[in-house]
Amino acid sequence: MFKILWDKLREAFASVLPVTLIVLAVSFTPLVQFSPKQLIVFGICAVFLIGGIGLFNLGADLAMTPMGEHVGSGLAKSRRLQLLVSVCFVMGVLITVAEPDLSVLAEQVRAAVEPTLLIATIGVGVGGFLALSIIKIVFKRDLSTIIIFFYLMLFMFGMLMLSFGKDMFVPLAFDSGGVTTGPITVPFIMALGVGVAGAIGGKNANENSFGLIALCSVGPIIALMGLVIFSKGDLTYQLTESAYSIDASLGLNFLPTILGVAKEVIIALGLIVVFFTLLQLTVLRLSWSKLIPMAFGIVYTFVGLVVFLTAVAVGFMPIGFELGKQLGAMPKALVIAGFVLGMVVVLAEPAVHVLNKQVEEITGGLVTKRSMLIALSVGVGLSIGLSMIRIIVGFPIIYYLIPGYFISLGLSFFVPKLYTAIAFDSGGVASGPLTSSFILPLAIGACAGLRDGGDSILNYAFGIVAMVAMTPLITIQVLGFRATVSTALRNRMMMRRIQDADDEQIIDFM
Repeated sequence: MFKILWDKLREAFASVLPVTLIVLAVSFTPLVQFSPKQLIVFGICAVFLIGGIGLFNLGADLAMTPMGEHVGSGLAKSRRLQLLVSVCFVMGVLITVAEPDLSVLAEQVRAAVEPTLLIATIGVGVGGFLALSIIKIVFKRDLSTIIIFFYLMLFMFGMLMLSFGKDMFVPLAFDSGGVTTGPITVPFIMALGVGVAGAIGGKNANENSFGLIALCSVGPIIALMGLVIFSKGDLTYQLTESAYSIDASLGLNFLPTILGVAKEVIIALGLIVVFFTLLQLTVLRLSWSKLIPMAFGIVYTFVGLVVFLTAVAVGFMPIGFELGKQLGAMPKALVIAGFVLGMVVVLAEPAVHVLNKQVEEITGGLVTKRSMLIALSVGVGLSIGLSMIRIIVGFPIIYYLIPGYFISLGLSFFVPKLYTAIAFDSGGVASGPLTSSFILPLAIGACAGLRDGGDSILNYAFGIVAMVAMTPLITIQVLGFRATVSTALRNRMMMRRIQDADDEQIIDFM
């Protein structure tokens, strides 16, 4: 166990080190000036971030992934579709309502939307689309067709918001789709899909198991757009800079901060554990040899998430905001910094490593963890760089999203369906807790430095999570297209060599 934990910590160290070094390096240039207190707190939080990611990844391997697989396979084997869909809807609502990423976003838009209403609306959206995802797996429907239909619906709703004068909430709606697929949700939902697809079987079971994260990212966007369209009265946003002060979580405020994080994580894991226990007593009936490792995994997951989210709240969110605010005065430096930080921040997202491991296992090494990381890193770097350009110039995010999604949906017709499913899942996974609590504050700080705050932040800073969720759809499908072309060329060369060998034999015979 200690060897496994050590390996996880080494992976976490390699993930967190780049973003830490970049922030520290920038602080020693004339571009940005941090106080010694800010740098010390950030450095300490980086160390705790490594420990949190390592413990979380170990806990996900021991608990979250096996739990999802057992729930999916156990309910699928019962052959009761109504029970399977109902349980998945409830699980989708519960794990989303308790997702720490969503709480981070909700607190940052408290001035515009009541957090409880926002979280409940998004939870229903995820629950409904998780149920739809299970129906897709059971009836073996094509993911591309479903995705195209619902994204066309998204753009229609976006046009309605524009016509109603509520276009400033379009970025927030698309951001909600990214933050719902966080460190608790991803391992469970992905394993749930693997379990259901494995129990149902079929020649495309591996391909059929992907796509749940993609669909669960669409549900919140539609739900929140519906809430905004049918809401009455004016919705406004006002920036509270004190919330991003490094002193907001230190001193006497440190204990309330860590207790608040622990409460969120207890609720998140508690809901899953209680529901899993009910299923264990009624349907699953797993042996103690399988339950005991899960219990230890839950403990590791709890400690890892508390450490991770506390480090993010105390050190990374304030530094992200301050970095963006100071770089806002230098547009070129802001774009470059956004691109570089985007490339390395995705490496520190806990759920990314869970996804990459499952992709490599399910594809039998056809899609390696290294190629996935490179594709995700380039995609996220581009998305944040483009987002910084949007903050500087000031134009609606729909100018990015419509072409971007049309390109990604168009690529789905030319690459193997497995790559399309992986790509759309990766988009949701890449936009994890570090995106919502470091990159989003970076964008808010940049917008506050460039503009007058208020609604301009809601218009131009928000939407960056949506961009992070979109660009991997293109880069990973390009990766799939490249692999398909390479395989076709390799096969053609082999056939040509075989034909040449046959021709030589004929000539020798004559």
